[in-house]
Amino acid sequence: MHKLGLALLGTVGAISLGAMSVQAHDDGRYANSPLKAWFDGLQSKGGGPCCSNADGQALSDVDWDTKDGHYRVHLQGEWIDVPNDTVITEPNRAGRTMVWPYYLNGRLVVRCFLPGTMT
Repeated sequence: MHKLGLALLGTVGAISLGAMSVQAHDDGRYANSPLKAWFDGLQSKGGGPCCSNADGQALSDVDWDTKDGHYRVHLQGEWIDVPNDTVITEPNRAGRTMVWPYYLNGRLVVRCFLPGTMT
């Protein structure tokens, strides 16, 4: 029984650390960025705000792709489908592909997705 308790405690700890890594973390480092106002105003197709640059994370080319006409992203070891209404359709002024993930009921989901410039 003691081993089971330790295993459960370790699992809860790992999940907690993972959750902290995708929570909002605007510490002011982007306050003087010329793109700050643009990032702060980004909204997905569904009309939901994306928050800011500090809340999103840049993706390498190998961590996103399209499958069956839809985007998907590779986060924390798994491929996650990007809902169509979370895609930002305006031109990407930052140039880099970005995703704004968060946890909903213990599951990693996408708030917003900004495709790269694809040049």
